[in-house]
Amino acid sequence: MARNNDYPSSGSRSRNMLRALLVILIVCIVGVLLFRKFVAPPGYTSVPKEYQVNYVPSDFRMPIDEERALSVLSDPNNNRRGFDELVYDVNMSILQHVGRRMNLNDEDLSRLQDEYEKHHPYLRGLYFNDFIQLRDTTSQLYETWYENEGGSAIEALREVAGKYTCFLVTQVITTLVPVKGQSIYAKGQEVNTPCGVAMQEALNPMLKRLEERAAVQDFSRSRGLLQEKVERVIAELATMEVRDKKGLNKNLQTRFLGFSVSSSDIEVSAISILKVGFRLNEYFDIGLNAKQGLVTITLPEPVILSHEVFPKIDKLDIGWMREVQSVDLNKNFDVLRREFRREALESDIMDDAKSQAIDLMNTMFDPVIKGINSRYNLRVRFKEVESAYPEPETDYAADNQYQD
Repeated sequence: MARNNDYPSSGSRSRNMLRALLVILIVCIVGVLLFRKFVAPPGYTSVPKEYQVNYVPSDFRMPIDEERALSVLSDPNNNRRGFDELVYDVNMSILQHVGRRMNLNDEDLSRLQDEYEKHHPYLRGLYFNDFIQLRDTTSQLYETWYENEGGSAIEALREVAGKYTCFLVTQVITTLVPVKGQSIYAKGQEVNTPCGVAMQEALNPMLKRLEERAAVQDFSRSRGLLQEKVERVIAELATMEVRDKKGLNKNLQTRFLGFSVSSSDIEVSAISILKVGFRLNEYFDIGLNAKQGLVTITLPEPVILSHEVFPKIDKLDIGWMREVQSVDLNKNFDVLRREFRREALESDIMDDAKSQAIDLMNTMFDPVIKGINSRYNLRVRFKEVESAYPEPETDYAADNQYQD
């Protein structure tokens, strides 16, 4: 009997069925994607309206005087109140931008300041302490020479603000916006987390503008450094010296279409002589308490008095397509200088300087004091840097009294 060709074979029916299922699956996927994008954004299918946040466009407003901010950051110890005000202005501008992007009503926006002021008293201390720890304020002259004074200050501020901004925004915004299961449900244009909005749309652009202004200032200061001979009276007591040697290797490559076609090798080494001690022209006091029979000598906190770095180029192998610019060498010299100072500041050199100062004061003044009155004892104290919120002076009297 002849085969009837009017009916498809079982193989053809299977292929047609698979094609139909594939088309249906693609249509369903596209439909779900379109529905989620235009009808019900992620997280909105079963979320009550009271938990919904609608993001709206908003430009970041920077109410900070850039010149004044850079001046404060360059010398925070002598501008503590200005530093605290800068922290306040930075954080408030970030919070206000996040609030406007999340379309908070006028009442909630007015509450932002009250909510932030609950956190400012401890945040200003955290910002200041972390910033001082990151910044070596005694290297201002060297950073000016390497055109990096303002740039390094902004870099330190970026690192400190990066630690606390998300925490602050989360703490404040969650008091104004209802949350469900520790989640904020949002829709609208350029939806992001409050932390993402704060970092990407507020903090980063703000610091970028400060960096641009700092680059201009650093260039001008470097060109104008020591245009005239400077002489001034100093009174310094150096008690510790650190000598060290370090090296740095840098490989610079020139690429074409993703392939390295030329490379240059630079090896730089340097020896460092760093002295730590006390600037007595900034503070030095001797007090006498006849009733207690106590003579108190107060010294300032120890600082890096001088730092000499002697760099040497050990290897300079320049590739045939690569020109080594002076900026490449200067950056390497500055990296070594920073590393010498960083290791010194992170070591016990400051405590050692204090101990040596105590021994030296005893050697110098104890015979004189005993000659005046044998019952008198000597005490050495160290005065911390004055700020808008002074702390008690460090007292080493317990370890430094002489008994008759």
